[in-house]
Amino acid sequence: MSNEFEGRLAVITGASSGIGLAVATRLLSQGARVLTMSRQMGGLEELARQFADQLIWIAGDVTRKEDLDQLEQHASRLGPVHFLVPNAGIAELADGLDAQAFDRQWAVNGAGALNTLACLRAHLAQPASVVFIGTFLAKITFPGLAAYIASKAALQAHARTLAVELAPHGIRINMVSPGPTATPIWSTLGLTHHDLATVATQVNARLLEGQFLDAGAVADVILFQLSQGARSVYGQDWIVDSGYTTR
Repeated sequence: MSNEFEGRLAVITGASSGIGLAVATRLLSQGARVLTMSRQMGGLEELARQFADQLIWIAGDVTRKEDLDQLEQHASRLGPVHFLVPNAGIAELADGLDAQAFDRQWAVNGAGALNTLACLRAHLAQPASVVFIGTFLAKITFPGLAAYIASKAALQAHARTLAVELAPHGIRINMVSPGPTATPIWSTLGLTHHDLATVATQVNARLLEGQFLDAGAVADVILFQLSQGARSVYGQDWIVDSGYTTR
């Protein structure tokens, strides 16, 4: 059976670590060409050595139009784009009434993701598959993360309507919402080491597997959403959270 990813172009933002890096690794190992944009190269350095002929990295920030223009220029030369994962995201603890905290996180998590799709729209293949990244927290509550959760929930609503609007053009849009995943984003919340350990213990107690998800487990679901195996799935949000939201 032929590998549908082989030789085709995938674009991933925020792929220097965590889930984005895991998705890039999976796609490269299956022969895809991968164009990535992130503020730092991070874990992509090793992939660049291993997959020198398949991986292209450019430095950039999804909140900057000039950087998205650069991404679009690269895609126009390499395209068409068959797979798109606007993965770049941030999270910060803030008071639920801090509007500026929402603005900062929406700029990356929401507007950044949507603008990434917009800038590449003309270079998407037919068919093409887009997977946005949400969060399991949109189904529950987590004090201090209201702005983060709201930014992801708003993206979810937007993506659901985009799925209907773009389906006639051969573009399939879905979302994957990871649960507690062992990625560097936890270290950016501003919690002390002790507080992080306390949160981890409480969270693990609710996970059916008893521990944070591995980024690769989330990446596997994203790849399925990108693939023809999910060809009849439109506008869905798949929660991958080791059962957290079922308890």
